[in-house]
Amino acid sequence: MLLTFYIFCLVTAKFTVAKQDKKPKIASNYAPKRIQCPSQDTTLLREADSISNNEREWLQRRQENILPNLYDFLTRSTANFEDNSFIDELFQKGNDKNDIYDYLPKIGIAISGGGYRSMLTGAGILSAMDNRTTNSTINGLGGLLQSTSYIAGVSGGNWLVGSLAWNNWTSVQSIIDNWNVDDKDDDDNNGDNGSSSNIEEHGESYDDVTTNDGDNDNDLVDADYEVNPIWDLHDSIISPGGMNIFKSAKRWEHISNAIQAKQEAGFETSLTDVWGRALSYNFFPNLNRGGIDYTWSSLRTSKTFQDAHMPFPISLSDGRYPGSSVINLNATLFEFNPFEVGSWDSSLNAFFDVRYLGTNVSNGIPINKYREHTESENGLDMVGSSDDEDSDSYECIVGYDNTAFIMATSSTLFNQFLLRINSTKLPVPKFITRLATHFLNDISQDYNDIAVYHPNPFKDSEYVLDNFTNSITQSDSLYLVDGGEDDENIPFVPLIQKDRDLDIIFALDSSADMKLQWPDGSSLVHTYERQFFKQGDGMAFPYVPDTNTFVNLGLNKRPTFFGCDASNMTDLEYIPPLIVYMPNSEYSFQSNQSAFKLSYSETQRRQMIQNGFEIATRNNLTDDPDFASCIGCAVMRRKQEALNITLPIECESCFVTYCWDGELDTTELPDSQKDWHHSFVYENGKPNFTNSSQSVDANGKGTFDSLQNGKSPYMRDSNSKDIKDVSDTDHYKNTKIFTGTLINIKFIMLLLCVVTFLIGLI
Repeated sequence: MLLTFYIFCLVTAKFTVAKQDKKPKIASNYAPKRIQCPSQDTTLLREADSISNNEREWLQRRQENILPNLYDFLTRSTANFEDNSFIDELFQKGNDKNDIYDYLPKIGIAISGGGYRSMLTGAGILSAMDNRTTNSTINGLGGLLQSTSYIAGVSGGNWLVGSLAWNNWTSVQSIIDNWNVDDKDDDDNNGDNGSSSNIEEHGESYDDVTTNDGDNDNDLVDADYEVNPIWDLHDSIISPGGMNIFKSAKRWEHISNAIQAKQEAGFETSLTDVWGRALSYNFFPNLNRGGIDYTWSSLRTSKTFQDAHMPFPISLSDGRYPGSSVINLNATLFEFNPFEVGSWDSSLNAFFDVRYLGTNVSNGIPINKYREHTESENGLDMVGSSDDEDSDSYECIVGYDNTAFIMATSSTLFNQFLLRINSTKLPVPKFITRLATHFLNDISQDYNDIAVYHPNPFKDSEYVLDNFTNSITQSDSLYLVDGGEDDENIPFVPLIQKDRDLDIIFALDSSADMKLQWPDGSSLVHTYERQFFKQGDGMAFPYVPDTNTFVNLGLNKRPTFFGCDASNMTDLEYIPPLIVYMPNSEYSFQSNQSAFKLSYSETQRRQMIQNGFEIATRNNLTDDPDFASCIGCAVMRRKQEALNITLPIECESCFVTYCWDGELDTTELPDSQKDWHHSFVYENGKPNFTNSSQSVDANGKGTFDSLQNGKSPYMRDSNSKDIKDVSDTDHYKNTKIFTGTLINIKFIMLLLCVVTFLIGLI
């Protein structure tokens, strides 16, 4: 096995280097294209003072679809109530359609990072909410997904969102139906329990997949290319051919050609380009080369999206500065949606039209004059001979927003692996850790562990607020990394924006906060804390306990509601959405798999998804037959409070059962449960490894006290808001990045081989 592995490494490295001098002919569509901007007065940037007009118009269409689905879900989930006439009262408020929409509860779903662990667990939870899943309306939450306005993902959670949304909003049920049981799937299944699955046969077509601007060949798959189903994870993306090293080498040849084409077209590349191309074959197998020219903005042209038959998808990434490895609560958070990329944070406060990423702009205005381009025989743009230097037209770039590249931007795990590799808790020989650290440090020094967006779409933006430096807008490039690296591993921030006006957020948490890779609520704590920092000005998040309490009270093992009583949160900036926390936990399968586990047999995939279904349904409604009813009560809670509608006694019972009542148990967890990172509070802007500042007795127990004088109960001196934001650094300006003529594919392949070997040892 090891011999085969080393042969693969050597052959692949040699093969890709041999191809360096050849012009790419097949994979050239990965390179962005130059076009004439829509108009002479084109501006691609706006202030982040509200949601965009496009998003607002889309939401109106979405609400029309939500209305019957939400009514059906709430009526069905409360059918066992003695009196559920309050639902009709809620839906009949107002005299016209617009008033009805204003009174409808608005739902969001936030899916955490965690690699394939999060993707598969989240898939199971979503399937329980999807009325396209067999029996989901009987022993699940079917219809809730059809009632959702927004869905956001980070890292592995974004793989789930992206692979559903950009595959014509296919269902998890349909994906599973296209898998074929293979005898070899029975190996290493880590706990096959033989439980019957609720995920059964239910087909769906894929006839509305769209691609990017201009010519493309995504509708035709190579004759010699074996089409696999979505999420066929039997073989690692590092060695997609399994034991067939030549198939793997062929895949990496295609990836190498794609990256080379982008470079030769004059655009920066990074390891994220490689990561995205490798991932894409698992997410978009029905498109040629894994959707080599499939763009993020192309979702706008999908009829499914245009007709609002799906939630509004959002991907989250963090701003990071080359040469730095610390992401803190003042990192700038970037969201990608079908219309825009940008940040609500005060350090940027702007959004850019995502379709035109790659365009050279100043304050959102294109600055390069447009010149006619023709396509050469190798697919690259060639400047024409027309003398149009004095033209009033300007040049815009399209095709830069490759879907897999953006999905990879949200999941750059390599620098997190670097942090882990030196941990003495990993069973890796010292010489291997030194070797891997050497390779990874080389990449870090060239900044290739970061997604590079060049030119910077926010160059010279005028919208940065006065109390922040403008380092981001002064840089020629924008640098983004995994959206969970600031320890906010659940993408709450885009969904708690006041202008989006959500009433409830379902938080799907598959974080590996603890040593055994279970969540401990850290993401909720960090997002809660963020509202007391400069970047969190103007945002609100419900009160949550410390991580010790999460674990000691078992809140990390079962669904819990946070922010149930709006009257207790009047000290916050505004009344935030109610949070329904659904942590990863074991029901029928050990779902605490490593984020660095890059292959899953079909049996394992089905078991992970089934376990996720059971997380969302309290074990198919066997642990609590009234759980679906309680979810219905939670969905209506904010509107019920605002409209002063009386809920039935059954809802009050639900809130007693599932709402966090303020109980604390801050008893320090034993080292055997802690992960490699520590939970901490801030003191004078620096990490301080102390317990919560909440008042508790000698045994660490007590009751939560709400905010006083705008200070967080978990941080010392947080009221000053004088913590230096990470954008205030000289690293960001004029930073040197990897700009070689061609990316060193040989080096990357050797790195991937080393990482694969290490993961095998772990």
